[in-house]
Amino acid sequence: MLISLDHIYYVLGALIAVVALLSFLDKNNPKRLLTGTFWGLYSIVFLFGTMISPVYMGVLVIAMAVIAGFGGVGTGRHEEATLEQRTAKARKLGNWLLMPALLIPAVTVFGTLGLKDFKLGGLQLLEKANLTLVSLGIACVLALVFAMLLTRDKGLQPVRESRRLFDAIGWAAVLPQMLATLGALFAAAGVGEVVAGLVSSAIPVDNRFMVVLAYGVGMALFTMVMGNAFAAFPVMAAGIGLPLIVQMHGGNAAIVASIGMLSGYCGTLMTPMAANFNIVPAALLDLPDKNGVIKAQVPTALILLTVNIFLMYFLVF
Repeated sequence: MLISLDHIYYVLGALIAVVALLSFLDKNNPKRLLTGTFWGLYSIVFLFGTMISPVYMGVLVIAMAVIAGFGGVGTGRHEEATLEQRTAKARKLGNWLLMPALLIPAVTVFGTLGLKDFKLGGLQLLEKANLTLVSLGIACVLALVFAMLLTRDKGLQPVRESRRLFDAIGWAAVLPQMLATLGALFAAAGVGEVVAGLVSSAIPVDNRFMVVLAYGVGMALFTMVMGNAFAAFPVMAAGIGLPLIVQMHGGNAAIVASIGMLSGYCGTLMTPMAANFNIVPAALLDLPDKNGVIKAQVPTALILLTVNIFLMYFLVF
C-alpha cells in the first residue's frame, strides 16, 4: 500500500502544527500562548494518534476542552487584501476560481471508482479500507496546488489563510471529530441496546413503517442532542437500524445507512449543538439573532426528514 489514511492525517497534522506555530508567534493575539497550545495539541492527535495510548490521548482531549471552556482560544490579526484588490483579482480569474472547488469532488470520485484496484509496483496505490477518505485527502492537496498555481500565491500564504479560517471558526472546528468519537463510545458502552429496548416497548416492532419512522426521527433527534450525525449513527444503527430494520424485516443495510445519515443531517440543521454549522456562521455574518441560521433551516429540515422517512420505507425493503 502506497497511500493510506495515516498519510492524510500526517499532512493535516503538519498543517495544524504550522497554524499552532503562527498562533504562538502572533503578538497581536492576547491569548496567543493558549491558542497555540490548543492547536498544537490538536495537531498531535493527527501526527501521533497511532502511537499514543488511549489514556494519554484522553488527557490531551481534556486539556483541549479546558482551554476552550475557559475561553483560551483567541483570534489574532490577519492581513487581508482590500475589497478592491479582491474584486480586481476575481474579475481577472473569472470562472477559473471555481476550479479548485470542483476539482475536489471530481478527483474524489475518480479515486474511489477508478483507482480502487490500481496497483503500482505490485502495491495497492490507495488504501482500500478507507478508499473514499484517502481519495478526498489527495483531492484536497491537488486542489490546493492548483489554487496556488492559479492565484500565483507562494510560501506560507495558504497556511496563513488556513489559520484565518481556524481563528474564525475557533474551537468548534474540532467538534465533528470529537462528537463522532463520542458516538463510538456510546455504541461501545451499549447505549444502542438500551435504545432498542426502549423502542421495542414503545412501538409495534412488527410494523415496518413504525420501525422506519422511529429510526429516521431517532436519527434526527439524537443528532440534535449530540450535534453531529456521525455521533448519532453508531447508536441508532445498533439500536434500531441493524436489529429491527435489517435483521428482523430484511432491509437493505446500505440504504439504511445512507438514508439514515441523511435523516441525521436534518437534525444537524435544527440544533445549536452543531455550532460549527449553525452558530459560527451566524457570528461570522454578524446576525442579530444567533439562532437565525437554525430558524431559517427548520422548515427545510422537517420537509427533508419526512421525504427521507418515506424514501427509506419504499426503498429499503
